[in-house]
Order: sequence, then C-alpha cells, then structure tokens
Amino acid sequence: MADNNTVSKATFDFLDELEKNNNKEWFEANKATFKSHETLVKSFFEAVKDKLSHHDDIEKMKMFRIYRDVRFSKDKTPYKSHLAASFSRLGAHLRGGYYIHLKPGGSFLATGFWDPNKEDLFRIRKELEMDAKEFRKTINQKTLKSVWGDIQGDALKSMPKGFDKEHPDIDLIKLKQFIFVRNFKDSEVLSGAFLEEVDKSFRAIRPYFDLMSNILTTDLNGESVL
Repeated sequence: MADNNTVSKATFDFLDELEKNNNKEWFEANKATFKSHETLVKSFFEAVKDKLSHHDDIEKMKMFRIYRDVRFSKDKTPYKSHLAASFSRLGAHLRGGYYIHLKPGGSFLATGFWDPNKEDLFRIRKELEMDAKEFRKTINQKTLKSVWGDIQGDALKSMPKGFDKEHPDIDLIKLKQFIFVRNFKDSEVLSGAFLEEVDKSFRAIRPYFDLMSNILTTDLNGESVL
C-alpha cells in the first residue's frame, strides 16, 4: 500500500476492476477494500492541500463521492471508475480552483474557470474586448505554457450578443470556459515524484489566477467591486 505522498498501483488495479464490474453486487462485496483505497487517496489529496497551503490560501478540499448521479444520464452504471478532488481558494478576492482526476489510463490535472457564472463570464469578455494583451501575455508566459500548454474550454459557435464579430480577439471572447488541463500517464501518477509534479503544476498557474482575480474583483476602470 502507498503512503500519503503517493498513489498506489493497488488503487489503480481496484479502479480497473470496478470499471469491469460496475454493479452494486460487486461493489458491496468489495466495499471494505474500496474504503481502504478511498482513505489512502484522501490522504494523498490532503498532502496536495498541504503543499498548496505553502503558496496559496486554500479554503477547502472536496473529495468527490464514488457514486454517480444517474438521474439524467444515459449511462446507468452506478459508480465512477475514478477518484477526484477539488481545492477551493479562500475568499471572494481569490478566484480560480484546482482539480485532480485519478483514473487508470485517464489521469489529469485541471485548473481555471470551468463554469463561470453569467456575471463573471460577461466581465471576462468585456476585459478581453477592451484589451486582451495582458491576458495573452499571461497565458503565454514561459513557465506556465511549458507546464500547461494552451488555454482550453468550450466556445460559442458565433460571437456573443453585443460583441463585434470582427474583433481581433474573437477566439478568446467566444470561450465559455477558461481552463488548463495537464494529462498524465499511469507511470507518472504512480511514481514517487507525482506529488511534487502536482504542486509544481499548480504553482505554475498562479500568474493566471492573479490576473483573473484582479479582473473579477474590479470594474473596467480598475475600481474594486468587493
């Protein structure tokens, strides 16, 4: 078994088995084993939170439940085949969040703004409409880009209402999400270096969070709205 600084191969083996046997009977028969893996992974997530707390203010860590909400899904399998957690930054002045997704063959980190509310989305778009140079400079900063690559997110097919469809920054203004994703191989997740790599990745996104926090806590004149 793993300590709280690593992810165990046994945990990935269990998640593999769960994916192949995604039914209540199998899960109930193996629930004690699941609970032991859940406890170990939660300890790893707590170690990530402890690392984050050295360079950011984290309000809480949320580990997601293994049970799927199947009410509105065509997929009626009752359990997720991954374990995940999110980390919320503290207070109204610190925006953005961190996410870890652990799954055999599909592990990743994500960060940024997955589902901004209507007011935040409009504020971001107005900032980009007015001047996107600082935004582009930040997301293309060398360290950030070497770790995270390009900004991602779903986008509108056409320009949002009230914005010029000929605007030179149309590619950014059309975005509905402003996220970064970093994928990992199983060998990387199960290595002893993964915790440090997670922390390095989250450190690298900080200039982006600082900029977005500033945008989302001020109006277009730079006056605080808090």
